[in-house]
Amino acid sequence: MLDILRSIIQEVNAARNLDQALTIIVERVKSALLVDVCSVYLVDQDSGELVLMASDGLLPESIGFVRLKFDEGLVGLVAQRAEPINLDNAPDHPRYRYFPETGEEWYHAFLGVPIIHHRQVLGVLVLQQHAEYRYDEDMVTLLVTIAAQLAGAIAHAEASGGIDGLQGKRRLDGYPLKGMPGAPGVAIGRAVVVHPHADIDSIPDRPVEDVVAEQDRFMAAIGAVKRDVRAMVDNISDALPNGDSALFDAYLLMLDSDSFIGGVLDNIRGGNWAPGALRVVATEHIRAFNEMEDLYLRERAEDVRDLSRRVLQQLQQKQKQGKGDAYPRNTVLVGEEITASMLAEVPPARLAGVVSVRGSSTSHTAILARALGIPAVLGVDDLPVARINEMDVIVDGYSGRVYVNAPSGVKREYKRLKKEEQELSNELQELRGLESLTEDGIRIPLYANTGLVSDIRPSIESGAEGIGLYRTEFPFMIRERFPGEEEQRQVYRQVLEAFAPRPVTMRTLDVGGDKALPYFPIKEDNPFLGWRGIRITLDHPEIFLAQIRAMLKASVGLNNLQLLLPMISTLSEVDEALSLIRRAYHELLEEGEAVVLPKVGAMVEVPSVIYQIEPLARRVDFLSIGSNDLTQYLLAVDRNNARVAGLYDSLHPAVVHAVRLVVEGARNHRVPVSVCGEMAGDPAAALLLLGLGINSLSMSASSLLRIKWVIRSFSRRRARTLAKKVMEMEDPQSIRRALQGALEKEGLGGLVRAGK
Repeated sequence: MLDILRSIIQEVNAARNLDQALTIIVERVKSALLVDVCSVYLVDQDSGELVLMASDGLLPESIGFVRLKFDEGLVGLVAQRAEPINLDNAPDHPRYRYFPETGEEWYHAFLGVPIIHHRQVLGVLVLQQHAEYRYDEDMVTLLVTIAAQLAGAIAHAEASGGIDGLQGKRRLDGYPLKGMPGAPGVAIGRAVVVHPHADIDSIPDRPVEDVVAEQDRFMAAIGAVKRDVRAMVDNISDALPNGDSALFDAYLLMLDSDSFIGGVLDNIRGGNWAPGALRVVATEHIRAFNEMEDLYLRERAEDVRDLSRRVLQQLQQKQKQGKGDAYPRNTVLVGEEITASMLAEVPPARLAGVVSVRGSSTSHTAILARALGIPAVLGVDDLPVARINEMDVIVDGYSGRVYVNAPSGVKREYKRLKKEEQELSNELQELRGLESLTEDGIRIPLYANTGLVSDIRPSIESGAEGIGLYRTEFPFMIRERFPGEEEQRQVYRQVLEAFAPRPVTMRTLDVGGDKALPYFPIKEDNPFLGWRGIRITLDHPEIFLAQIRAMLKASVGLNNLQLLLPMISTLSEVDEALSLIRRAYHELLEEGEAVVLPKVGAMVEVPSVIYQIEPLARRVDFLSIGSNDLTQYLLAVDRNNARVAGLYDSLHPAVVHAVRLVVEGARNHRVPVSVCGEMAGDPAAALLLLGLGINSLSMSASSLLRIKWVIRSFSRRRARTLAKKVMEMEDPQSIRRALQGALEKEGLGGLVRAGK
């Protein structure tokens, strides 16, 4: 049965539109389960009715016409209860409703299960039999499993292709796709679909103007792969037993196959560019192999995928499209997963917004988008990536909504909101030279988060009073080896000089988790709970000492360096790190360097240190709350997983109370506390942090003026009163509403929604 399920799901995922997906479902389920009828009813989002959208067994003329409400019929009962209904004689049930156009009067046995996606009933999957028969438990659980597995595919297909015959169909035009707010703002532009190199599945369709040239480009790529394969055979043939090079012979045969080569060329002639045509044919071949019963032949699907990736790599290497041509004005970058390098490839003046299937509000893509001041929506898991290239897109980074080919009324409203947003931005510039003082005169320094030398100027221009978090991993990530001590010193000196005499807090190397070094791979089943941050550098003191020495030498004559230790979970880690810092300091003094021992702080991001906060405060000069990881660990939510991203909220009561405990524990030892996570750049959260007694905030430069406006609009006393009320609330939604309500009342609503 697992093979049947896998096969059906693969076919549905490969369907080009929802109609095709539904046809596959009813035909394959009916055949596999040996039933008389299989039907799918889907919910019309406008009317709230269930519509018969596909059936193998009922009369064809009923498809698209039979409609019933949730309180009508057995199908409505399944949707209403959101649980299976299993009957041996359906006509005897009081909720039974007869539809003459279906011809279902001949059927007695009935099994209906709900199709649910993200808690929403999308429809009902139904089996029927002529005989009076009660389906056994195995059949019920199998159909529930099929419905659960198919729910995501149906949701995606609805967003991708619409439903013929469904009046209130969920189409691209006019119906927003929902994701997670990644970076605030409104963007109106043209979608440019990008994809990782050699990722076959994410290649979009694109029209091609010169068919002959595109076919030549494809054949050149095939020729290059053939040469590569022959070179591989030559390299290893002596080391392989006789006959074991047959795999490569199969590769070469496939590269000459009419079905493979001819299929791609036919798709190109049909108007698709070579990578898109390759994806279509490769997907068909992979599915065909996956459906084979023979295990050996099924495994050949991976050979097809590997070969297709090699051809795609050649196509991508030979693509000579200039950046200016690839990205029009007001580019909205769209993809399955948008990486930092993808963002960096777009000329900044042309980048309007970012939309991604994967990621969340605290992923590094979102952090970079906020740093660039680019609206972003992430975790849009129903995004039809392959279909929307060059379509008009609206990105609402406040609500997490994306509109594709929006109606004129929606466009007009967002143009008005965007204009108001620009007016608000101009007003914020007037705050640039003003101090970050509360109404009752308490100074709350605002610092910038950065990791790129290119961010220095925007950070200074934003009015930042220094760097609250300098992410030192970036110089490590852009190299093919660990940077040497002198290389690091030069980078750090640039940053320290630019901000002197203002303080610069440099976090020691924090890799692992979602930050990998290409030359230092770490493969773990659960990387966020694994070898990362201070755990790595303490296990490799040679890396830690070289970095500390570079930092201390870079600060000579400036003395504005502060050190920050990441991922602290035990006091012994702080003791060991402080010992190594003092060792590096004394070694440099002995070498004649005029170094000064800097202040050292610890990050509070692992829940264990919350309960050790006082002894931790006795050891360090300051504490910095990393709200991103602290929220992730407290709530057990992977912040990069779109499926659970809705549960991630730094205003969750557990996070709020944790921040309070840290502030109170540190205050007992006169140790200042800052927040350097994305919580600091959220106007609503910043108001709460002000009330909880945080001493300073550090954020992306693009958020700084917004937060300064909040600080200057409230007194600490008023914020403390609000925080006291918030501490009694039991869910993050209530907390956010209270804080946003306070901002709205003060005339600051434009900081948390589109418009002024």
